[in-house]
Amino acid sequence: MSEIEQGFLLPKKDSNKKTLVLDLDETLVHSQFQPFDIASDITLAIELDNEIHDIYILVRPGVKQFLEKMSKIYEIVIFTASVSKYADPLIDFLDKENNCKYRLFREHCTQINEIFVKELKYLRRDLKDVIILDNSPMSYCLNPENGLLISSWFQDKNDRELYKIIPIM
Repeated sequence: MSEIEQGFLLPKKDSNKKTLVLDLDETLVHSQFQPFDIASDITLAIELDNEIHDIYILVRPGVKQFLEKMSKIYEIVIFTASVSKYADPLIDFLDKENNCKYRLFREHCTQINEIFVKELKYLRRDLKDVIILDNSPMSYCLNPENGLLISSWFQDKNDRELYKIIPIM
């Protein structure tokens, strides 16, 4: 991200694609510190507060296909309120094909009270060309007109929400 001007999170846009901002937790994956009743898709060992913790993660059905199809139409930005030491290796696992152009983390959010808000005006994109897909309307409360709400996902392997959104996008 070399061409970032002060106050912006992304460099100048280098394509005519619109921007699709994707949330991570409860939108693309669900994670927890204890094992699930079913097999995890990935387990990450992350250092938090000077201790190593295993984080067990399930991936929402359709994530790989969704990223592949959406990257043909959109510039994809994963914007999460999670810390980068957890989210970065998880995105590496989810996006082996490098369909996601940019990654933004908790430190890129604006904290309002106890909520981490994703302020889209800092993306350096025309907001008329930005969509955010998130399970929490509070995370995009400063840009509600850009939001596309998706149901929160925890571990239903029969979930088809991402597949249903593909034709809409």
